[in-house]
Amino acid sequence: MAQFIMSIKRNELVMADKSGQQALEDANILLLNSAAGVVGIETLKNLILPGVGQFTIVDEAKVQESDLGVNFFLAEDSLGKSRAQETCNYLRELNPEVRGYGIRETVSDFVSSTNSLDSYTLILLVGPADSNIVQKLSTYASERSIPLFYIHSVGFYSHFSVQLPPQFPCVDTHPEPEATEDLRLLEPWPELLNFMKVKTHDLGSLSGHEHGHIPYLLLLLYHLQDWKSSHDGKPPSGFPEKSAFREVVNKGMRTDNAEGGEENYEEAVKAVNKSLNPPEISSGLKEIFECEDYEEQTANFWVIAHAVGDFHSRHGVLPLPGTVPDMKAQSADYIQLQNIYKAKARKDLAEVIEKVRSVEGEFMKDALIDEREIEAFCKGAASVKLIKGRPLQLALKPTEIDWSDTAKSLIQELEDESSLLPLCLGFMAYDCVGTRDQESMRSYCNETIERLQKQSGRSVEVDVAMERTDKVIAELVRADGGELHNISALTGGMIAQEVIKVITKQYIPFDNTCVFDGIASKAGVFRV
Repeated sequence: MAQFIMSIKRNELVMADKSGQQALEDANILLLNSAAGVVGIETLKNLILPGVGQFTIVDEAKVQESDLGVNFFLAEDSLGKSRAQETCNYLRELNPEVRGYGIRETVSDFVSSTNSLDSYTLILLVGPADSNIVQKLSTYASERSIPLFYIHSVGFYSHFSVQLPPQFPCVDTHPEPEATEDLRLLEPWPELLNFMKVKTHDLGSLSGHEHGHIPYLLLLLYHLQDWKSSHDGKPPSGFPEKSAFREVVNKGMRTDNAEGGEENYEEAVKAVNKSLNPPEISSGLKEIFECEDYEEQTANFWVIAHAVGDFHSRHGVLPLPGTVPDMKAQSADYIQLQNIYKAKARKDLAEVIEKVRSVEGEFMKDALIDEREIEAFCKGAASVKLIKGRPLQLALKPTEIDWSDTAKSLIQELEDESSLLPLCLGFMAYDCVGTRDQESMRSYCNETIERLQKQSGRSVEVDVAMERTDKVIAELVRADGGELHNISALTGGMIAQEVIKVITKQYIPFDNTCVFDGIASKAGVFRV
């Protein structure tokens, strides 16, 4: 069993690079458990397997008969013992390298203790929780810039929200390669132009093999130079001109061969639209370059962003990533092409590093930023994202919630009959209404919808929205706080995936609330 678990662990490790794995090993997770407490344990399971450094479970409950039917990390001999310690013991068996601790104490007492939260890098709070605890943890997490997750699993439904730090940069977002491809054909540098001239010199006299193995981006560059010479030095723009340019490229293809064409020319024709676009940066990246409100906890990010922004303002382009897509070519030519792009990427990186060092010398006195961190930013600059975390607006009365910047989008969700926003409203009522009876929860949701209408300036058919919300409320009341293991296990996996994104700062985490409907097997994400 131990060998099987460690095999799973090794397989999961290959999903993260060294920096991500180190961040995971440095993490110290706090689980504040309550109610049936299964979803929190299932979340920890999926963090322990890939090797989170340390975890602590705070739970006041003793193990009861009802726990044994839903919690796989308890046994009959656990009855009457601390649920925190028992689940901790069984979880640690999954990965002996992970340190784990169980504390039998109420969440309220633990949170109220002086310095009790100081050592943790991420907090998981299982609901329903008292409003004062939620708001106290929300304030603490915001002040310390640490992530806070608030999670539920009730019957066939589950919910989790995350409060990220006010500034949460994501550099290694892992976009699709096609989305960030930068061949720089409209702004070629001398080495690339020279290589193109060598490979396309006297194109007509090349053998069939040589002609059919010229890398497509060199073909595009070759025909682009001809096009510019007859169009006032301008590249093709707009659909009509690009269509005409595709025809020019296509006419260069030899068809008097067994295949009736050439794959490299076909690649060139297909690449015209995506490879001949003027360099642009996203509105989000532009906002990052223009931002002047920096957080001390993300100082490295802002120093590098400033340097990359300076590079863009001087050159009109971002630093070259240096990657080359697969293409039909001879191995020697493809390797040389890769080297040309890598050399240019290193040159751009050196310029950014020089700027970073000058900023460090002027404003910073701590250790220098690692060049690998600067390189990662340069390679992924086109897809860098800054998420602005917001405090949790949960376990609050409708009159205490400010919907101002999200009201319009949420009203639109209510107008969509397939939206799961009623499930989100149901959980909000479940948290805030102490009696958790159907009538009180219905009143809460109705008042919330009315306030959404008022703050958005739009109206919605309340009766229709409440009809769907009533079904959610009925299931939450029927479940009476009970958890179904399969729903909690699935939800725990979803939460753990987002936790790993947050810890490693790889990929883009959800923002900021997710609900799951186990009856319809659907999930929805909202910003609330």
